[in-house]
Amino acid sequence: MNIRTRTISTITALGVSAMMLTGCATASGAAEPEASADTSPAAELRLGYFANVTHAPALVGLQEGLFADALGDTKLTTSVFNAGPAAVEALTAGAIDATFIGPNPSINTFIQSGGESAVVVAGAATGGAALVVRDGIDSPADLEGTTLASPQLGNTQDVALRAWLADEGYETDTSGGGDVHITPTENAQTLTLFQQGQLDGAWLPEPWVSRLVVDAGAHVLVDEAELWEDGAFPTTVLLVNKTFLAEHPETIEALLEGELASIDWIAEHPDETAGVINAQLTADTGKALDDAVIDRALDHVVFSADPHAEAFSTLVENGLEAGTQKDGSIDGLFDLAILNGLLKKAGAEPVSAGGLGTE
Repeated sequence: MNIRTRTISTITALGVSAMMLTGCATASGAAEPEASADTSPAAELRLGYFANVTHAPALVGLQEGLFADALGDTKLTTSVFNAGPAAVEALTAGAIDATFIGPNPSINTFIQSGGESAVVVAGAATGGAALVVRDGIDSPADLEGTTLASPQLGNTQDVALRAWLADEGYETDTSGGGDVHITPTENAQTLTLFQQGQLDGAWLPEPWVSRLVVDAGAHVLVDEAELWEDGAFPTTVLLVNKTFLAEHPETIEALLEGELASIDWIAEHPDETAGVINAQLTADTGKALDDAVIDRALDHVVFSADPHAEAFSTLVENGLEAGTQKDGSIDGLFDLAILNGLLKKAGAEPVSAGGLGTE
């Protein structure tokens, strides 16, 4: 299988091995988060993620045991979500400690809590989202009166869809009214409804874009990459409960070691990546993706620990325009100190918080 996975490798294999040998000790050069003097590795880390190709660093890290290796004696338990708002609800309720998630729900919880709920400690993926539509829709002008789906109200693709429609002159509202009707729908149900002719299209992450294209005959009207400079827009980040980070920085460092090892593994095993992702998807959902679907999906996603913080001000504007978030500051949303300590130790370039937090 010739997988053309475009991956930005943030560390070398040698760097990963060296970091794994250090266990959960704080990486050289990493600034410590504010914490009490009695911080220690957590007995358990509860991690959320989605069964999406845009969450491949989580899927590969779990399937290959890279998170477990890095976490050592810390027990890892996982929860699978369909979209970001549900994951944020679990994080806020204390049901999970960290989650791979889209940027807009991360922004929402940060603003709504006055910066107290959670922080972004790394990126995971860019790209891999698009508006796919039925035959007969060939331009934005054809969308008036149509019904489109998004994964969940206020999730990253939902916000992108609403903001794009507004730029095209369409009015929408969060109750499904307006010139174009938006119906937040679970991804698998979106595929079924599209096949039944009950939806005209959807703005989705991979692999659901590719599933509608390959399995249901949809075509791409808008590739979100075309809307961003250099095609780079954050799709998945790693969000951590702020209290958990303060109490267990060693555990979050280990989690980041596992993520970096996973990103590096993807870069070094392009011909095996699809199979490993499919193995985890089968474990999570009971079904693997067809080769044509996963090949197409992987070709549209880039994996990197860079969260592309420079894009988040635009994402805030989009959320406000879409009516799915409150106005507020995102200063402090990023805490990249531990990540950059690991990157420095591996001889890699640090990533930027874009003036919105700790580097």
